[in-house]
Amino acid sequence: MTPMKEDYLKIIFELGGGYKKVSNKEISLGLGIAAGSVTEMITKLTEEGLVSHEPYDGIALTPEGIKHAAELVRKHRLWETFLVDDLHYSMTDVHPEAEILEHNTSDRLATALDAFLNHPKYCPHGGVIPAANGKFDSVSHRLLADAEDGETVVIERFLDNHELLTYLNEVGLQLHAKVKVIKHEPFEGPILVECLDNDQQLSISYKASHNIFVNQEPLQD
Repeated sequence: MTPMKEDYLKIIFELGGGYKKVSNKEISLGLGIAAGSVTEMITKLTEEGLVSHEPYDGIALTPEGIKHAAELVRKHRLWETFLVDDLHYSMTDVHPEAEILEHNTSDRLATALDAFLNHPKYCPHGGVIPAANGKFDSVSHRLLADAEDGETVVIERFLDNHELLTYLNEVGLQLHAKVKVIKHEPFEGPILVECLDNDQQLSISYKASHNIFVNQEPLQD
């Protein structure tokens, strides 16, 4: 399987394609590529039995697609965790390294790495780490972009993307931060949020807001 096909499986997995249908637009924003390119690759993955897709009805991973995606994501996120926790990499720098390492990791090495790290459940940017049997905990797939003006949410995870993580580090948005959504600017403009721990207001780009996941259920007062 080509690295590009693997990237598609991983992004569909991250967007929740193992549980629900995701759109071409979500994949396009996640990968930073044109929607037309997404359509072409989804057709190929459908022919290979890795995704299911009906026109205008979204895209989901098949059981075989989930199996492949979970294995790729597991190895990638184990290496991210090792690089941050044991080699003290910055979270913004681990993705390119893990991308290389995951393709040269046997199942035996992944099992040993998992044991060495004491079986972590989540990677440094909040993504779930599947177990060796392919099972994984449920996580929220609700986007910051979908939060209502005036709503308070918790930042639970970031999409696994080097440019995104670098951008969020520069903006100052932290994982697990509690923020209040102030305003969605029109015409695909940014989202203005207020960090409740320091009263700082941040402007989050339209694209980034579609790559940030928040709590699924409303927060209790």
